[in-house]
Amino acid sequence: MAQFTLTSRLRSWHLFLPFCCAFQVHAGTVPVDDTSSDATPVTRVVVTGHYLNGLGTSDAASQGVISGYLLNDIPLLRPGEVLENVPGLVVTQHSGDGKANQYFLRGYNLDHGTDFATSVDGVPVNMPTNAHGQGYSDLNFLIPELVQQIDYQKGPYFANTGDFSSAGSANIKYRDMLDSHGLLNVTTGANNYHRGLLAGSSLLTPDSDGLRILGAVEGLESDGPWVVPEHLRKINSLVKLSDGNQNNGWSIDGMAYNAHWNSTDQVPLELIESGQLPRFGSLNPTDGGDSQRLLLSGEWHEKDTQGYTKASAYAEHYQLKLWSDFTFYELRPTTGDQFEQFENRNLFGGQLARGWFIDVLGKQNTLETGLQVRHDDLGVGLLNSENRIPVSTVNNDGVSETETGLYIQDSTVWTSWLRSLIGLREDFIQLNLNSMSNPINSGNASGNKFSPKLSFIFGPWYKTEFFLNYGEGFHSNDARGVIDKVDPTTGTPADAVPALVGSIGKEIGIKTTIIPGLESAIALWRLDSASEIIYSADSDIGSTSPNGASKRYGLEWNNHMVVKPWLLLDGDIAWTRARYADDNANGSIGHLIPNAVGKVALLRATLRHLGPWSASWETRYIGSYPLTQDGTLKAPSAIVSNLEIKRVLTPKCTLLVEGLNIFNRQYYDIGYEQDYQVTPTSPLVPSGVTVHPGEPRQFRVGLNFTF
Repeated sequence: MAQFTLTSRLRSWHLFLPFCCAFQVHAGTVPVDDTSSDATPVTRVVVTGHYLNGLGTSDAASQGVISGYLLNDIPLLRPGEVLENVPGLVVTQHSGDGKANQYFLRGYNLDHGTDFATSVDGVPVNMPTNAHGQGYSDLNFLIPELVQQIDYQKGPYFANTGDFSSAGSANIKYRDMLDSHGLLNVTTGANNYHRGLLAGSSLLTPDSDGLRILGAVEGLESDGPWVVPEHLRKINSLVKLSDGNQNNGWSIDGMAYNAHWNSTDQVPLELIESGQLPRFGSLNPTDGGDSQRLLLSGEWHEKDTQGYTKASAYAEHYQLKLWSDFTFYELRPTTGDQFEQFENRNLFGGQLARGWFIDVLGKQNTLETGLQVRHDDLGVGLLNSENRIPVSTVNNDGVSETETGLYIQDSTVWTSWLRSLIGLREDFIQLNLNSMSNPINSGNASGNKFSPKLSFIFGPWYKTEFFLNYGEGFHSNDARGVIDKVDPTTGTPADAVPALVGSIGKEIGIKTTIIPGLESAIALWRLDSASEIIYSADSDIGSTSPNGASKRYGLEWNNHMVVKPWLLLDGDIAWTRARYADDNANGSIGHLIPNAVGKVALLRATLRHLGPWSASWETRYIGSYPLTQDGTLKAPSAIVSNLEIKRVLTPKCTLLVEGLNIFNRQYYDIGYEQDYQVTPTSPLVPSGVTVHPGEPRQFRVGLNFTF
């Protein structure tokens, strides 16, 4: 079971100290190759848009780059929603806004990040052996205004991505400089929403490629629409020092983040429909969480006519506490079923890549080799609790986990119309567990996975490219699920699970710019997973839930059009069929995969610089999906529309108005099938439905000052 995060609150406006240095980026133009099959001269056409995905820029139809300027043109309910600009990806929430979001892509309920790898400035966000869920990916520390671009990939076709990247990956890159020397944003809105951002950048040397510094501090508070106010208080800061340019340079990032919140977890649907519980009501007012993060990272790169070298390293301290209650009084009628999940983690890692530009028999080759290492030391556990006070210990473990990945990848230009990408990757994992609560579960384990990759790119012909992609990938399993010998709750023998679980992906794609101003991509894909094994850390389990192998296939159609310099249109459609490989797998009837979203669509229109006015409208559709393996229970579809309007008041001041869920539609961010008991004396409800309501209509008004 996974938890979601809603917008929350923070009151310390005095924390917005005049601390900042800022950063400037020059992006938003994409060269489009107009090469045709009759060998006529190539014309370079510059198209200004949100997506930098022209011909010749990717090795798969489902790969691309999102300009950071897009995030300034659209309304965002939560920071994690920046990833919804990856076509077909859905970001929702079922808990408080300090908690990692729930992610859905290509028929995967990615939980809080399993099978989708996310990084910020090259630092991985996913947390293996997390207190709440394997691959936990909390993006609440992200500052959208500082994002330069998002490089995304889908499928396991690329040798430079490893753990958690079977369904896809996204690397979010921060800017080095702002477009202005400084930025001040102050926003207020419904439900006691208040946010402030102060950022600034400066050149420390006369040379534009010389030493420069960027700084930012953000504070946010919100109660949300919940009967139990969320009281999210978040403070976030970043300093980035950099030097050089795209070919030769370096950068160092320092970041600090702290958040506290109350949460309204999912509640029984029948109580909402009967009126026994308000739509935004809670059955446990003491649920919530705390999260802290301290991060130092750096990277160095150089490039010449012979090749390139890239190196990066990071060190991070991370803490998390979550108090949740999904079954209420089913397990412990006296104290209630609340539980506390906690972890205290130090992680270190880095990577080194070396590339060579080589001519082999007159063919252009780029050969890259790389080494990636990550080490996590953490204390992690699960407690039964009442009103955030521990009642008993389920498990309390010390974990040491080291992952090492080696890869080699070769890109060859065979002819003017044929390229290939061939890669090999080998990953190793070493797990050590010291169980303080149940010594029999102490031990160690290891695993390795070999992953070949192969892609062919044909064209362009008539401004159209064709792609064939194949790759094998994997995700790691929670160390407790791999090593535990007995279930920490029941004491019964635990099912053994592998340290690494493999996947196989295949894709056929087309990308075209044959219509002037329109970038269009179609991908037909398949992704098979050896198992759906996950670690279920929630109260009554505390161990692994092994599910059967799965097979998924689908079709994606993405369109980004510059109609006029002032009008941009985006339209994406994704359809997926997700099934267990075997009928009646997991001891249940049917072969549907619960919470596998089958249909996703987006329509967005952006008007820019119509005199002093700009505006953006977007409508998102999330289709119905099964809650049970036999399909007898389903979650309803959802349609949500958001609006943003900007008005330039002075050259240094812009007014911003956002309308979120503008039609005030009643929808659910997530639904689950589960047992529960709402009072100590009420009957148990087997196979009930719990939901987390989507937030109602709300308006936010802000002022952006540049200086």
